[in-house]
Amino acid sequence: MEYNTHLTDTIRSMALESGAELIGFADIQAFGDSKYQGNNPAEISDTLNTVILIGIPVPRGAFLPLPKGRAEYTNTLMAGTATLRIMAYQVARKLEQEGYLASIAPSEGSEFGYWYANKETLMADFSMKYTAYITGLGSFGKNHLFISDTYGSRVRFSAILTDAKLKPDSRSEHFIHPSCKDCDACIRACPVQAISPSGTISRQLCAEYMFKTLGGLRCGMCIRACPLSCTFMQ
Repeated sequence: MEYNTHLTDTIRSMALESGAELIGFADIQAFGDSKYQGNNPAEISDTLNTVILIGIPVPRGAFLPLPKGRAEYTNTLMAGTATLRIMAYQVARKLEQEGYLASIAPSEGSEFGYWYANKETLMADFSMKYTAYITGLGSFGKNHLFISDTYGSRVRFSAILTDAKLKPDSRSEHFIHPSCKDCDACIRACPVQAISPSGTISRQLCAEYMFKTLGGLRCGMCIRACPLSCTFMQ
């Protein structure tokens, strides 16, 4: 496949200049890997060729006080989402100006009063965490969250879907972050034991705790407990 490297570089520079601190490009074919267990974004559009992922870190002051300050933590996450959407919209408009189609995927299953994920499976249209892995931005943790070497798990993402054939990045060396091998801090910190030592997670337990027990506020305890989120702080 012939990729538009000039436009790839233009979009990368544009996103970084707008404030994104992480950016990756994924070929739609990568989601056809048999090891990938999420939904395939190719089902969203027959013309889709590339997923562009942009990310920003969550300020540490939002989650260090947890479990206190959950309203502040949740509000900070939503502010990050709003910021990412502005960045993503600018990228989408640039792609359209260049003659391509583009749309913006929601950052998580439930935001601003809208429910985006499948209510039965609690899965989104595709995994942004997996996108971050295949674009070389980082690895997965035992908490099933993305882990950046710079920011740990305290990262927010948004994604732009486009028919432009942009040059993809290479996937990360490790699927599970090496530092997770002998660590179970996130497992011990989960208030509802949703994370299993065997490597599985109960999305239902996690969702019920946030939307029923916490009334829609986000939990964040597995991020708070992760040594990587605390060690690599800038």
